[in-house]
Amino acid sequence: MMTNEQRNLLLEQMTSLLELPDSAYDKAKDRYEDIGEWLGRDDSACGVYDPHIYPQGSFRLGTAIRPLIEGEAYDLDLGCKLREGLTKSTISQEELKVLVGGEIELYRKARGITAPLEAKHRCWRLEYQDHLNFHMDIVPCISADDTRRGMIFESLRKSWQDGALAELVAHLTVSITDDRHPQYRAICDDWKVSNPEGYAKWFESRMNERLGIFEKAQVDEIPVYRRKTPLQRSVQLLKRHRDHMFKDDCDIKPISIIITTLAAKAYGGEDDLYAALTTILRRMGDLVNTTRPRVPNPVNPEEDFADRWSMPECKDLNLEGNFWAWLRQANADFDTLLKSGDAGFIVEHAKRRFGTGMDAIDLRRKLGLAHGVSLVIPKSHSIEVEPPRPWKQG
Repeated sequence: MMTNEQRNLLLEQMTSLLELPDSAYDKAKDRYEDIGEWLGRDDSACGVYDPHIYPQGSFRLGTAIRPLIEGEAYDLDLGCKLREGLTKSTISQEELKVLVGGEIELYRKARGITAPLEAKHRCWRLEYQDHLNFHMDIVPCISADDTRRGMIFESLRKSWQDGALAELVAHLTVSITDDRHPQYRAICDDWKVSNPEGYAKWFESRMNERLGIFEKAQVDEIPVYRRKTPLQRSVQLLKRHRDHMFKDDCDIKPISIIITTLAAKAYGGEDDLYAALTTILRRMGDLVNTTRPRVPNPVNPEEDFADRWSMPECKDLNLEGNFWAWLRQANADFDTLLKSGDAGFIVEHAKRRFGTGMDAIDLRRKLGLAHGVSLVIPKSHSIEVEPPRPWKQG
């Protein structure tokens, strides 16, 4: 059986295989900065509104992982905030989306991007393909009004001890476009709100839990994706396990924002990966509420990240059941992986359950495992997920 130090080394080895190369982050940064410069140029229809392009999601948090299948596109989520001159009383959601989309279409043609611009419910999708392929989802938004930000601040202040963080996060709230909104084409006051920048600040505060640090700086000397705290690495491992478990039907898998949020809440400030992952797996399930919101957005407590679990149109996907099946399987698979002291078994189990390829001889050397370990190999078992019904619509 391995020591805790060896378990930590094993998990770090696995995350090193999941990590994106720095070139992917650098290319992503180059691309969204290029779009930002385009939107802010003198003859841009958006230029007068002070556009700001920023990354959100896993690239922003430093929890992105390599695609399960080599060559698949990376997902790069971006916000496009027009910071000046527009309010919900002067523009409709449709008008804002068309305004931003028109400039992105001009950008697509100017950069020779052949794939057509695609309209999604909340964003524009730009397929950027060369030696690194990206799905770039760009969400048009404007700053939320003072009333909405004040309401969110009061809600956060009641549940957070850090009033400065609550104030900053509330200030970053934005109003977004969504073509499913009943008044999408009309001037209205009740746009959907989002706060990816505020969520990133909250996540960073959880990353820094052990140090008691809250960094207010807009730009850090060390980018978040290069820090690689135990929390970030734990999220990467959990996402890879999820991706591999549901590789045959990604429609029914637990979404990343639920895994990331629960992991960040469960994290106790442990300073090594094995301890952090153990705590997170033990506590995640207890942090799912029994009533709505089941998994509240930490920077907008009224929003439920698990709202699709109870939607009638999602009933046949059994999303809640598959979340619990995944969590049980993750606990079982990590437990099996970390109880063995046999490099050959570890390599085979990691390949079968995580899709992670390692070499047994190299792993034995890195972990300092003895040759010819004679152990009763832990029994590996599967927990069945409930597939969609045959009548599920695609």
